[in-house]
Amino acid sequence: MDFEYHCDIVMLVVSPRHAYFGRPKDGPADDAPTTTPDAVEVIADKGIRGDRFFGVRAHTEAAVTFLAIEAWEAAAGQADPILARRNVVVRGVELDPLRGREFAIDTGDGPIRFRGGRPAHPCAWMDTMAGEGVRKALIGRGGLRAQPLSSGTLHVGPALLRCDVELDATRAADQVRRAQPM
Repeated sequence: MDFEYHCDIVMLVVSPRHAYFGRPKDGPADDAPTTTPDAVEVIADKGIRGDRFFGVRAHTEAAVTFLAIEAWEAAAGQADPILARRNVVVRGVELDPLRGREFAIDTGDGPIRFRGGRPAHPCAWMDTMAGEGVRKALIGRGGLRAQPLSSGTLHVGPALLRCDVELDATRAADQVRRAQPM
């Protein structure tokens, strides 16, 4: 991998069950605890142990979700990023160029390889949970779904990201313009 970028993992999020389903006006599920551990175990082709997408065959290529904190803050202001329920919240990473690419993240226990997948589109729940207009503001910057290709542990804190594409951390909050679901 040709490029190395220093970044930070600012939050790790694990949710054993879905909380945002049905109609947003009915509120989130009460029995879907969301935790922010200091470390998570990533298992190749399965996801994050304990998360709702772990080992779900339909989500193998999208088992781990990434969100740039810069994009969240541009869309949601000071709302807690846990509300987005993305697994890995990073600072200093432009995520969109990683779609369809392999990349590795090392937080000190050795690199974990991922393959970037499709964008993580925001849902109508974002307006209910994080504030009116947040869903629209997240379109084109709602994060990245990824498939873990190797196993290991990710920790909150400094990280090194390696990939074969040039990234620009100053673009981490930018909306990517492409056809989006309405």
